[in-house]
Amino acid sequence: MTYTLITANRNYSSWSLRPWVLMTALGIPFIDRIEPFAQATNYAAFRSFSPTGQVPALMDSDRTVWDSLGITLYLGDRHPTVWPTDEAARAWAQCAVAEMHSGFATLRNDCTMNVGVRVEPHLHSPALNRDIARLAELWAEGLARFGGPFLAGATFTAVDAFYAPVAFRVRTYGLNVGPAGQAWVDHMLALPALQAWETAALAETWREESHEAEIGAAGRIVADYRAV
Repeated sequence: MTYTLITANRNYSSWSLRPWVLMTALGIPFIDRIEPFAQATNYAAFRSFSPTGQVPALMDSDRTVWDSLGITLYLGDRHPTVWPTDEAARAWAQCAVAEMHSGFATLRNDCTMNVGVRVEPHLHSPALNRDIARLAELWAEGLARFGGPFLAGATFTAVDAFYAPVAFRVRTYGLNVGPAGQAWVDHMLALPALQAWETAALAETWREESHEAEIGAAGRIVADYRAV
C-alpha cells in the first residue's frame, strides 16, 4: 500500500494540514506531493488530480479520495490508530471533527491561516468571539473528560489533526482559548510532525496575492518569520 497525499502551501493550506499531520504523526507512510496555490483560483489546475478542484487529495493506487474528512474516514477504515479506541472518546472525537469540518466559519474567514506571521488583529466581531469561546469550551471538555494531553486522551488522533490549523491560528492572532486550550496548543506546537510542517512553511518563498491580502485585512502584521 503506497499512498500519495497532495497538499498545497504550508503557510496557507489549513485543509491540507489535517491529513498531512494525521498521517505523519501516526507513522502512516505516504508520498508527499505539493501543488502550490499559484493564483487566487486554482480550480482548473487542481481538477487534474481532484474532482472538486481543491486540496487535499489522497491517491491510493488508482483510487482518488478527496476532502480532508473523506480522507480521514478512509484512513480510519484501514488504520486503527486514527480514532480513539475508547468508545466514548471516539464518539466525542468524531462529533468534534464534524463540528470543525462544518463550523467555525467566522474563525476561518477572519483569522486565515498563515503559519509564518504574527498579527495584531482588528477588533473581534461578536461572531468571532462566539467561535473562540466554543473552541475553549470544546477543548476544555475533551481534555477534562479523557485526561489529555491530547483532545481525546493520551494519544494523538484525528480530532487533534482537525484542530491543528487552529493551534497555528491561536498563536498567529494571540487568541484567548483559556488555560486548558492554551496548554493543548502548546503541546501541539511542540509535536514533531507540526514542527516539521512549520519548518517547511517558514522555508517557503512563494507568496500568493489573495492569501496575503486576507492576512493583511485581518489585522496589522507585527512579525514575519518566512524566508524572503
